[in-house]
Amino acid sequence: MQTKTLLTLLALLGLVCLSPCANAQDNGDNGGNGDNKVDAQVQKLYQQFEMQNAKRQFEQANATLAKALELKDIATLHYLRGRVRFRLGEFDASVKSFDAYVKAMPKAESRQWERGISMYYAEQYKRGAEQFELYQTYHDQDVENSVWRFLCMVPETGVKKARAVMLPIENDRRIPMMKVFEMYRGTATPEEVLQDAQRGEPDKQTLAGRLFYAHLYLGLYYEVLKKPELARKYIKLAADESLIGHPGINTYMWDVARVHWDRMQQQKKSSK
Repeated sequence: MQTKTLLTLLALLGLVCLSPCANAQDNGDNGGNGDNKVDAQVQKLYQQFEMQNAKRQFEQANATLAKALELKDIATLHYLRGRVRFRLGEFDASVKSFDAYVKAMPKAESRQWERGISMYYAEQYKRGAEQFELYQTYHDQDVENSVWRFLCMVPETGVKKARAVMLPIENDRRIPMMKVFEMYRGTATPEEVLQDAQRGEPDKQTLAGRLFYAHLYLGLYYEVLKKPELARKYIKLAADESLIGHPGINTYMWDVARVHWDRMQQQKKSSK
């Protein structure tokens, strides 16, 4: 997905809308000093979270956000926790956190593509499809949004119908995303997606970024077509740890590949 930088600490602590709980009037006489003390504690925990998150210490990061939320119910903390919980494979809990964020910040709902992905993995397919339809009103040239809505529809409608009503995309400039879109529409082949990634003789780093997205969406494509070995082949390539931090790859989307690969591994073990 195409994403923007996370909100700054200043916005987190003072310039974002708090949840109703945080905005409730205080019947006591705590004064400003008490609020300042709580804000300082939350700020310290947030800084701790940032370090843990940067080091990919997601268990610790989740616990830190839980402590911060006990002190002050800040909407953005729920959003951050939704992302962390997804990375931990806690899909239902991730949806719950994103829901809490949207409840406090309803105007942000159209931007919550991460929420839609969590809904897909939590098997809340109808809600996931609706989330991606809403995201289309915010950003209507993102192939990934159309694909994830397709993926949410397939379990209930099947491939043919989901393909027929894919959200229209005309100009995702990222190579090879338009060819990925055509593949999901049934008008291009997986081989053509891989060929398109080579367009313009890209350097090694640029090619690696393009191939990540090609491999991820080839893996998901083969999975819905019930071709598990090909699905595993391409998801494994996308989840390669050497791609962490690649400048051409959204790190959250790399974690989607990694989470999907982990789930595949677990399913393979349980089937033995």
